Amino acid sequence: MAPLRVTALYRFARFPDPAALREPLANLCEENGVRGTILLAKEGVNGTIAGAPDAIERVLDHIRTLPGCADIEVKDSHAEKMPFHRMKVRLKREIVTMGEPDIDPLEEVGHYVPPAEWNALIDAPGTILIDTRNDYEVAIGTFSGAIAPKTHSFRDFPAWFRAHRDAFAEAPKIAMFCTGGIRCEKATAFLKAEGLDEVYHLEGGILKYLEEVPAEQSRWEGECFVFDQRVAVTHGLEIGTHALCHACRMPVSPEDQASPLYIEGVSCPACHASRNEEQRASYAERHRQERLAEARGEVHVGRRFSDDSAPE
Repeated sequence: MAPLRVTALYRFARFPDPAALREPLANLCEENGVRGTILLAKEGVNGTIAGAPDAIERVLDHIRTLPGCADIEVKDSHAEKMPFHRMKVRLKREIVTMGEPDIDPLEEVGHYVPPAEWNALIDAPGTILIDTRNDYEVAIGTFSGAIAPKTHSFRDFPAWFRAHRDAFAEAPKIAMFCTGGIRCEKATAFLKAEGLDEVYHLEGGILKYLEEVPAEQSRWEGECFVFDQRVAVTHGLEIGTHALCHACRMPVSPEDQASPLYIEGVSCPACHASRNEEQRASYAERHRQERLAEARGEVHVGRRFSDDSAPE
C-alpha cells in the first residue's frame, strides 16, 4: 500500500464567518477518507491531515478557495499507517491560542528566515534563541543553545516574556522557532507589539528545517514532537523513537519505555505516581478495547490519542 500523505497547514486570513466554512470542509474530508483535525477561526485555518495523496490534494484545493488562502503553504511528510483516528473540523476563537486579542500576524510579524539561513543567524554573536513551544515538546529535542520558557501552554508565553523582558531588551537579534511556524507568527507579532524590532523566526518551523537541512549541518538536537501518532520525527522527517503515554499524553523516551513504570496504554514514569490503581485499571481496559478494535479494522470510540493535531 502506498504511503499516506501527512500534511501540516496553516494560514492567517480573514474569515468573517468561519462557521459557514466548517460543514463543506468537513464533508469533503469525510468523503475522501481524510483524517486529522482542522481548526477554523476568524483569524484563519490551522491543522494537520492525513490520507491518500490525491485525497489530500482535493482538500487542499478546497482550502485554497477560502478567503486569503490561495497561496497557503503546507508541509508534507509520509506515514505507513493512518496517524489519526477520526476527522474533526472545529471552530475556535484562535487557530493557535495565545490569549492576546490585539495581536494580529496579518498586520506585522518578525523577519522570516529560511532554513538554509537559520544556522548563520543563530550562530551570530549576541543572537538570543527562544523555543516558543511547550515544556513537554522541548524535553525531547531543541536547537543547541535555545532558551526554553518551560510553558505548559502557548497562552503562558506572553506572561513569561513580560517577566523576562529586560533580559531581551538589548539583544541585537531575537530568533524564535516552533514546530511548523504558526506559533512563531504570533510570538514575533507579540514581541513587535511589545516594542522589539530585531525579531526573527524560522520559516516553516522545525519541520521544514529537518526536511531541508542535512543532518551533518544541523544545529538540531534530539527529536521533534508532532501532534499525531508518529509522536516525534527527526532529520528527513523520519519517524523518531518516542512513544506516547495514553494516560498523561506525554512523549516517552526509549529509556523510559524500558522502565517497569511504563505500561503501554496505562502509565509511564512521568505519571505513574499520580495515578491510582482504579485509574490504571480503567486505562488498561481502554487499551485492551483499542487493540481489539484495531484487530477488527475499526476505531475504538473511546480512543483518546492526541488527535487535535494542532499545537496550543
